Amino acid sequence: MVIVVCYARAIVIPYTIRTSARARHMRITIRDGGEVVVTLPQGVQEARASAFVKSKERWITQARSKVLRQQSSTTIPKRSVSDFKQYKAAAHTFVTARLQECNTHYRYVWNNVSIKNTSSRWGSCSKKKNLSFSYRIIFLPPELQDYLIIHELCHLGEFNHSPQFWKLVEAELPNYKHLRKELRRVT
Repeated sequence: MVIVVCYARAIVIPYTIRTSARARHMRITIRDGGEVVVTLPQGVQEARASAFVKSKERWITQARSKVLRQQSSTTIPKRSVSDFKQYKAAAHTFVTARLQECNTHYRYVWNNVSIKNTSSRWGSCSKKKNLSFSYRIIFLPPELQDYLIIHELCHLGEFNHSPQFWKLVEAELPNYKHLRKELRRVT
């Protein structure tokens, strides 16, 4: 298995490539937890998977969101060392790219971005302007991923949860209260 990240229309889609002797066509499967798996027939080069994922980006995003909405909180992977090792690099690539995109409004500066195997937090911001996120962020629906990233970005401007902080969040996410409730439901 190979984990690859596809940048399609500024959306990062982490996926796993699987080769099958029985497969006759390329196929995309959305597994529990939102994991995207691309199955290739034997002899098909892995480079073709990226173009295939890009061509199916809209479907993947919709199908992944639907799967994640239908599942209860137990379907977001529990913390495990093996999952962390498997998804850490993909999560870092995803978070870094989304931070850049979401930061066009704020224009904040941060020092380091780290991916952790946290038990109770999806993200954090230190006073040294270091941002950290749980690797499980890649299994969330896109709107919750953006909520987490924007939330931590806003801590660079307001290092608390004051009304000023929530105004910063609301500038990019007017429905942040709904997203906050959704995230609590998922966790």
